[in-house]
Amino acid sequence: MHRLPTLILRVLSLLPLRALHALGTVLGWITYGMSPTYRRHLRAHLAQAGFTDARVRRAAIASAGKMIAEVPALWFRPQAEVAALVRETHGVEEAFAARAQGKALLFLTPHMGSFEVAAQFAAAHAPITFLYRPPKMRWLDPLMRAGRSRGNARLVPADLKGVRQLFLALRRGETVGFLPDQVPGRGEGEWAEFFGRPAYTMTLAMRLAERDNVACYLAYARRLPRGRGYAIEVRPLPEALPDEKPERRLNRGIESLIRECPEQYLWSYNRYKGVPA
Repeated sequence: MHRLPTLILRVLSLLPLRALHALGTVLGWITYGMSPTYRRHLRAHLAQAGFTDARVRRAAIASAGKMIAEVPALWFRPQAEVAALVRETHGVEEAFAARAQGKALLFLTPHMGSFEVAAQFAAAHAPITFLYRPPKMRWLDPLMRAGRSRGNARLVPADLKGVRQLFLALRRGETVGFLPDQVPGRGEGEWAEFFGRPAYTMTLAMRLAERDNVACYLAYARRLPRGRGYAIEVRPLPEALPDEKPERRLNRGIESLIRECPEQYLWSYNRYKGVPA
């Protein structure tokens, strides 16, 4: 039943990255044009964050489509070939130095750039454990798991059992990574400002980041122009301000990262679900 979609994905994986990104740009604009909800969220969230330049909006629409179109290449190509798509790195030396000093590493990768590439790059350098949520389309699940859990990468479920595995991995001095701007379930977050508006923010990220043996970094894989590849960008989590809630500190760090490259953040993702009146 699902052999044809799988075959299509495998064929797409053979295309050059530049062609996939061109296809993704078209896909992004089709989605923007056909979905009023998608269009409303993207425009409202950009405006909330203060990005009113139409050029940023147009680039964000294309970037969202590229994120989807590049997935076949990142799942089906050999891991070494995916890792070779990383052409530049900025800030990774500090993280590697912390690991050499005996620190466990926590990489927090928002819905920005290609988090698939960021994960594969990290797994190419050290054992890493990721939180994982199954896709809504069940036939995609085995493809996603096979594409993501290669080499040193280990997937654990986004539930209590999986969280325990994260704590154990950090206790062993290993590396852990997940999306810090995922809206958490009830009772798993705190309200904290995100671009001037309350957003229900997970508490797990800062519980892990504040452990004594952990060095925490924000990271993403920035797409380079014309399908040339990716640049890995790593930034330390900012120091806490006086009387600042941990969740606000996290959101402030994510905001800073987004301001570096706003056109590659997934603005259609609704961080403000369930905002109280």
